[in-house]
Amino acid sequence: MPTATLVDTGSKRRPMAAPTPLVYIVDDDVSVRESIACLVEEAGWRTESFSSAQEFLDRPRGQRPCCLILDVGLPDLNGLDVQQRVSGPHAEMPIIFITGRGDIPTTVRAMRAGAAEFLTKPVDSDTLTHAVESALERSRLLLEAKTESQALRDRHQALSQREREVMALVIRGQLNKQIGAALNISEITVKAHRGRMMRKMKVRSVPELVRIAARLGLDRENKS
Repeated sequence: MPTATLVDTGSKRRPMAAPTPLVYIVDDDVSVRESIACLVEEAGWRTESFSSAQEFLDRPRGQRPCCLILDVGLPDLNGLDVQQRVSGPHAEMPIIFITGRGDIPTTVRAMRAGAAEFLTKPVDSDTLTHAVESALERSRLLLEAKTESQALRDRHQALSQREREVMALVIRGQLNKQIGAALNISEITVKAHRGRMMRKMKVRSVPELVRIAARLGLDRENKS
């Protein structure tokens, strides 16, 4: 069920539903594209279909939960090559491979590269529906994690240079007195910087700050 966010309309606030998940379908067989699109849309999701890999790759994609149903044996680009191209910039888009003549090496290669599923045609409708549902949930979680990570990076960027220095020493377990000696400032000044830093990072405890620093990779920077 789509989540809702609040939109400020001035005098009133109304909920805005999250974008409907989108399923991309890439197959050079029009009958396969149409049957899959019909099945996916009946399940309540939007679809966009493409007859070639290049047509799909040229299509701009926004930030919404999505997945890709991709034929392995496309005429222009191999499905595995497409996977390689989109796995980096569009990691939030799980890929469900479909093929009429699957082989073990291809399946293994696709799964090792992060494919959500590898299905053989003709695809069972229930199997495909469950695969899409799972892939879209995975996409949603990845997008949420990406959004949260960006928010944490923005908070850290908002810190002053001194606040970052204090934070770096706090997550190393140093006390205010030790931080003051390391930065050549008074303990009172350390407390002031530390308080502002904690407010800007929106944390209430040092363990919480340490967890955020680990997510940002700051703990590794401080050890190097």
